[in-house]
Amino acid sequence: MSETVDRKISAWRSPWVIGWVALIAVVLTANAAMVVLAIRTNPGLVVADYYDRGQHYEQTMLSKLSRDPGWHTRIDVPVDLVAGRPSPLGVSLVDQAGVPIEVESATLYVYRPSDASRDFHLSMQREAPGRYRTDVSFPLIGVWDVLVSLKQGEYENNHGQRVAVARP
Repeated sequence: MSETVDRKISAWRSPWVIGWVALIAVVLTANAAMVVLAIRTNPGLVVADYYDRGQHYEQTMLSKLSRDPGWHTRIDVPVDLVAGRPSPLGVSLVDQAGVPIEVESATLYVYRPSDASRDFHLSMQREAPGRYRTDVSFPLIGVWDVLVSLKQGEYENNHGQRVAVARP
């Protein structure tokens, strides 16, 4: 009589099982890496009182529109912005008739969308009637948001633009 050996074949020997387990392990590892990166590189660009500010957003916008004097703002940004090199940045401000407007203060705010710790601001000097200028040096390459704030009495005109800074 011949002996019959009753062997059970392990599922771990099948390439399909190994492939599915490896695929699940890769997906879980990638998700864990994304969570760790999101926590470590959080720029913290959320306003602390976002809910309170959002409650009255429509009223705030309507009141700003009702007080809008119709100023036309143009930001003059050089095409060849290079990191670490000072570049002139200017702004022109005219009324609806094209007459230059003098303001009490002009400030340039520079924001790094990916890192709030790199944000800075500069005062702009009067260059000509309705024309203000400052030299700005971006410390890093990449995308930056510039916002020019022009104040005259209680009215504040803000005009923003996104710029790209190249390698030196």
